[in-house]
Amino acid sequence: MIRIALADDHKMFAMGIKGLLEEEDDFEVRAIFHNGKDLVEYIQKNHVDIILTDMNMPKLDGMGVISIIKKKQPRSKIIVLSMYDDPLIYEKAIKAGADAYVLKGSDPDELIYTVREVFEGSYILDYKRVEFQNEPDGYPDHFKEKFKLSRRETEILRLIKDGKMNKEIAELLSLSQHTVESHRKKIHSKLGVSTAVELVKKALEMKI
Repeated sequence: MIRIALADDHKMFAMGIKGLLEEEDDFEVRAIFHNGKDLVEYIQKNHVDIILTDMNMPKLDGMGVISIIKKKQPRSKIIVLSMYDDPLIYEKAIKAGADAYVLKGSDPDELIYTVREVFEGSYILDYKRVEFQNEPDGYPDHFKEKFKLSRRETEILRLIKDGKMNKEIAELLSLSQHTVESHRKKIHSKLGVSTAVELVKKALEMKI
């Protein structure tokens, strides 16, 4: 179970994020706060796996949250969920110790992907800021745009096409088998296929 604490001063947005996250069987939102101060006080007394924080909040903003938590609990994993597509804010958050930065306008699946990746120990930059061609096995942008597959989902699809089983994929990508299975379900849904044969056929059509 991935335990999550969330802080965002927009109550309706925060509840929406909670609902989105808890659609995943292994996600649990332990606490929601609407200012940074209450979040920090909670984290000092309670352990969670992932901390999601907005940048602009009353009492203590996102930068304050990151700085205080990382100073006192450097192993804490913090994901910034922000509306600011500003390189200066982005860079400042990462330098302060944020493990990931996700724009609020991103696809919901990207938030799910980021939470899983950070939980597994990865350091994730905002998806929209990472050029696809920088990946070791770069895939065409039209594939990502048409089907809205994340980088990880595309990587897993390639391995499925190559005949790898879930357990093998998990070992190759240093993920849990449960995470691979979750990604695989998302891939099936996004591509509109129901069988492994159809999935491989789709991958071949898209030249993955």
